[in-house]
Amino acid sequence: MRKISKLFKAISLIIKQPALLNKVLDDDNVNKQQVIGLYNLPDGLKTIDILDLIPAFNETVEPYCALDGGSTPIDLALLKALAKNKKDCNYFEIGTWRGESVANVASVAKQCVTLNLPDKTMLEMGLNAKYVGLHRFFSKDLKNVIHLQSNSQTFDFSSHHKQFDLVFIDGDHHYESVKKDTQNAFKLLKDDNSTIVWHDYGNTPNDIRWDVFRGIMDGTPFEKRNYLYRVSNTLCAIYTSQTQKCELMKPFSPPSKSFCISVKTNKI
Repeated sequence: MRKISKLFKAISLIIKQPALLNKVLDDDNVNKQQVIGLYNLPDGLKTIDILDLIPAFNETVEPYCALDGGSTPIDLALLKALAKNKKDCNYFEIGTWRGESVANVASVAKQCVTLNLPDKTMLEMGLNAKYVGLHRFFSKDLKNVIHLQSNSQTFDFSSHHKQFDLVFIDGDHHYESVKKDTQNAFKLLKDDNSTIVWHDYGNTPNDIRWDVFRGIMDGTPFEKRNYLYRVSNTLCAIYTSQTQKCELMKPFSPPSKSFCISVKTNKI
């Protein structure tokens, strides 16, 4: 009887505040159970060691401001290394923020395109004007970067189909948005050697963000799902059709590598 009472109370709250339904649907455990039920992946994607993916991994990350909401230095180094290994790389990015990721890639790529919500839209959403003004901070003056302002959920990508060697998805991280961005990303790929990287597959290099993971799986074409992996030591997942050595990540495994990081500050 008590459970029934709680159920009716929950329904009553959702009727009064429909947004609560989204919170329920986005609950991490709900997304986890969806992934397990549909794909039988209770431990997530198999992991590629970053040194197997990029054997000569030696990158300088610049710019990097070490502030909230950004990628880790290893995430940025991964993107830069992937772009460097693709001749005359064409790069597309969903989610610009301060422009750190696209600025790093632009230093080695031929052409970069980055897509973000329009400033006007973000202001109309009630976002802080100073926050909005920080978008494109590091990339706005780069000559090989095109900045598009639109909602990736409604943007017409058709003129960009089949043009890009590397696509980075780092927009809205809720399930529906990740799913839609993933569906569009596969249409952007130039050929079978093209790559997609998703940011925040994990909140840390060891856990799984299940709403993002579910969006990736549901948005990836059936025949491509066997080519999805996690990249070690990063927050990223990756699609690559190249044969990869991989294994499930084991909890509390000892480190298999360390990174040498040189810190130098450039005043802005």
